[in-house]
Amino acid sequence: MKKTLIAFGALLACAGTVQAQSSVTISGLMDAYAGSMRMAGDPGRTNVLGSGGLTTSWFGFTGVEDLGGGLNASFKLTSFMRVDTGSMGRFNGDPFFSRDASVGLGGGFGNVQLGRGLAPNFLPTIIANPFGDSFTFSPLVLHANVTTARWTTPTTPSDTGWSNQILYSTPSFGGLKANLHYQFGEQSSNTGNDGKRNLGINALYFGGPVTLVGFYERAQISNPVNPGVITTGGVPDTKKNWMLGGAYDAGFLKAFLTYGQSKADIANFTGKTTSLGVDVPLGGGSVKAGVARTEVSGSYNGTRTTGTVGYDYFLSKRTDVYAMLMHDSVTSLSSGTSVGIGVRHRF
Repeated sequence: MKKTLIAFGALLACAGTVQAQSSVTISGLMDAYAGSMRMAGDPGRTNVLGSGGLTTSWFGFTGVEDLGGGLNASFKLTSFMRVDTGSMGRFNGDPFFSRDASVGLGGGFGNVQLGRGLAPNFLPTIIANPFGDSFTFSPLVLHANVTTARWTTPTTPSDTGWSNQILYSTPSFGGLKANLHYQFGEQSSNTGNDGKRNLGINALYFGGPVTLVGFYERAQISNPVNPGVITTGGVPDTKKNWMLGGAYDAGFLKAFLTYGQSKADIANFTGKTTSLGVDVPLGGGSVKAGVARTEVSGSYNGTRTTGTVGYDYFLSKRTDVYAMLMHDSVTSLSSGTSVGIGVRHRF
């Protein structure tokens, strides 16, 4: 009996050790807004109950296991969703785990993740503008990633997430960290496109009140649905884009500035984007304002300017409410104005 109790105690001790060394977290964010939307060139106004006013709604699972010797294993399985309809993904046909689906190893050398994850453009873009990752109201994010009925030339060549990817993240060196991205094209050699792939790098620096960011991408593979070769007029194309940006927190306000360019080798397209923004603490929240201007030249010559101002008020550390007003204008098109109020909750 005594030996049995000792053995049982040892088993519980081992189980406790394993539990202490491993963890799985369920987390997410729900964001919904009511708005009246009209982008430049739209023939009319649309009243909506939308999802993702300031942040794309998502939920999922992440985990890490301590393997000893400074080595750890981790995984990410997170999904986008639309709160307004309960549908999965950002749009119909989006992969179920379109936000993250990866497994990796980390340690003193940094971290390596295999699977689907962030593209090089994502973190620098959302860090260097006052509206973060808002695909509804952030001028910089809209110009980089979102097409409208009248504006079909976003500057990001291949989505904000890449599938079939190896992602290496360096350790932090005095506040500086870099991420190296390689996406396999997975194209058969009999198509002549087996050398097509996506490459990219970004760098992030956080030092007191100063934040600096930058990225470069060379994309030949589309994302996220059934990744295939990017083509222009049926001919395989290569698209490149880069951006430099930063922010300075003076306490009474935080200022943002970015500049970037995009270019397609075969398609007659060049885009240049400049953005400015401020975030001013006020009451229990902050006033946010930003503007982005993109000049496109090539087969189409035109300029798009989008400006947004709004207020984001935190009811708690996890819940905030917001109100946004946005104006969008494009060369030779009627301008449009949008307004929205929403609530965001983290768990």
